[in-house]
Amino acid sequence: MKKKNNIKEKNNKLLDIKKNKKPINKKKKVSNKNLLEVMDKRYKFIFGIIILLYAIICGRLFYLQVLKNDEYLEKLSYSTYKTIESTSAPRGRIYDRNYNLLVDNEAIKTIYYKKRDNVKTEDEINLAYVIADNISLDYSKVNDIRLKTFYYKSHYDECRKLIKKKEWDLYEKRKLNDSDILDLIYDRINDKIEEYDERDKKAAYIYYLMNKGYSYSEKVIKNKDVTDTEYAFVSENIDSLGGFNTKLDWERVYLYGDTFKSILGSVSSNNQGIPEELANDYLKKGYSLDDRVGISYLEYQYEDYLKGTKATYRLLSDNSYELVKEGKRGNDIVLTIDINLQKYLEELLSYEVLNAKGEYGTDYYNRSFAVVSDPNTGEILAMAGKQVLFDDNGSKYIVDYTPGIVTLPVTPGSIVKGASMLVGYKYGAIDIGSYQLDECIKIKDTPEKCSWRTMGTIDDIYALQYSSNVYQYKIAIKVGGGTYRYNEGLSIDDSAFDKYRDMYASFGLGIKTGIDLPVESLGYMGKSKLPGHLLDFSIGQYDTYTPIQLSQYINTLANGGTRLKPYLLKEVYKGDGKDEFGSLLYKAETTELGKVDVDSKYIDRVHEGFSAVVSRGLGYGYMGYYTNSAGKTGTSQSFIDTDNDGKVDTETITSSFVGYSPADNPKMSIVVVSPDIGLPNSSTSMVTKRISASIVNKYYELNE
Repeated sequence: MKKKNNIKEKNNKLLDIKKNKKPINKKKKVSNKNLLEVMDKRYKFIFGIIILLYAIICGRLFYLQVLKNDEYLEKLSYSTYKTIESTSAPRGRIYDRNYNLLVDNEAIKTIYYKKRDNVKTEDEINLAYVIADNISLDYSKVNDIRLKTFYYKSHYDECRKLIKKKEWDLYEKRKLNDSDILDLIYDRINDKIEEYDERDKKAAYIYYLMNKGYSYSEKVIKNKDVTDTEYAFVSENIDSLGGFNTKLDWERVYLYGDTFKSILGSVSSNNQGIPEELANDYLKKGYSLDDRVGISYLEYQYEDYLKGTKATYRLLSDNSYELVKEGKRGNDIVLTIDINLQKYLEELLSYEVLNAKGEYGTDYYNRSFAVVSDPNTGEILAMAGKQVLFDDNGSKYIVDYTPGIVTLPVTPGSIVKGASMLVGYKYGAIDIGSYQLDECIKIKDTPEKCSWRTMGTIDDIYALQYSSNVYQYKIAIKVGGGTYRYNEGLSIDDSAFDKYRDMYASFGLGIKTGIDLPVESLGYMGKSKLPGHLLDFSIGQYDTYTPIQLSQYINTLANGGTRLKPYLLKEVYKGDGKDEFGSLLYKAETTELGKVDVDSKYIDRVHEGFSAVVSRGLGYGYMGYYTNSAGKTGTSQSFIDTDNDGKVDTETITSSFVGYSPADNPKMSIVVVSPDIGLPNSSTSMVTKRISASIVNKYYELNE
């Protein structure tokens, strides 16, 4: 029964399969004619694509090999042959504000050497002797190491035999290296170099110059006082003096001698290249170590403008050179300096520092500084510092100390009282016309603090006119929230120091001015917050400032309270190789750095006080013949080390003056600082007065 059931189930499944089975679709038969037509179309399409691609390739080959043949051959040449730049290119010229040429380039005859490919050491040594026989050269710099190197290169096989077998064994075992072997050889040829005569030494020095620096660069052999005979010898024998050649190089020439030269800066020499201390900065900019670059002050500051474009040569297969790109002189720069005023200023300072030494109290006086500028723009019209020194025989001589204007902080004294007065106005310690009793101030356990004379009851104008210290002391006490009682202790709020420093800083005192020179000192800022030091601060006897900061201070006051950036670069013109100027690339604009945060009526009041100083006060005569001027005198205590033991031991007086003219419409400002000009209780202001008056008179002589 069970078996029948299984058979029945199988039959049912077969019936289901038959019922669900789909009919098979038969493919349509394609005729031979249609198949041939389809294949023919496909072949034609593929053949068309091939023809199109072939046409494109042929067209591209025609474009590259015919139309662009010369261009791509030149590119191939550039990629195949080595290109080399010349050693240097003339720098841009430097002018003063009136377009008087200050610094130019002077062509000089130069003998140089450029190493050829695969040159043998023996050939270079022979060439060194040939050149030594035909040019004169200072070879005093050829030291023993260079002589030994020359002997070693000249007698290589002989020198290598000086190394013993056991030493070579140590070398093979890496217990001695190449440097050790060379040291041993150099030690054993001392007697050999002692046999060298003058000709050998000269040849050794020439060989050193031939191999100094990069192998592919031009090596200057001689570029000073090259005679016509020497120049002609090398020029006429270039083919036989493999690698030696001649050219006209350049040197900086200063048309006004040493005037302003320290600030103009200097350029590295042909033999010097980039100084080690500047190497990293210049190499990051793509320079080579043997490039001639600006290394100080304006030459360094404006290197990017002044540098020339070096000529580029292509080294050909026969070791000859083909000019690819001509060199070009650097861009020309115009300074804000008036060279005639500058020259006068330097001569005046030199005369004063030399001759003032004979006046009473000038035992330690040896230098003075002066700055003349435009208070409306920040342009520096003239700046100089001169110092007198003594040689071993006791004779006096003058050195330039102009960089001290931006690097030497001095104690300013009363010239800062204009800013101090504004502190009093701003914080309500005084108002316009306020009276104070000028009397000696006595704080417990401290010496009395007095003005240079007792003045009685005075107002703010009189206090500036005759430089009252006590007037400023009493302002400072009120600003600090203190109460003064004779011979009692004084307590003030430390924030008073910040109020004074903030006001001073708004004039440029105690902060960097931003002048376009690579170095600038900040000055000293006192740390003590004792009440007595606040009083000293208010009369310029605490912090120190550089002369350029004092210049920015008086300019800010003169123009009504706008602090301007001082600068020396006025214009830049493209260097096109001609005598006339190229196109204008840059023109300086006045840069505003900040404003004094005080009502303008108070600045006007200080103007009145400074005018009174010059017209009828302590500053009378400091502005020369021009009494319609304003300014402020200052004296301060200084301390110096007279015996060079590292400790200050002598008190001196520093004399200063700041001023501007005309008082009602300033066109110029002046700062004169004479550190250590006198001893306490000596009359020392006459030197500063003579300097200031003479400069102002000269300014108007040149500008009227």
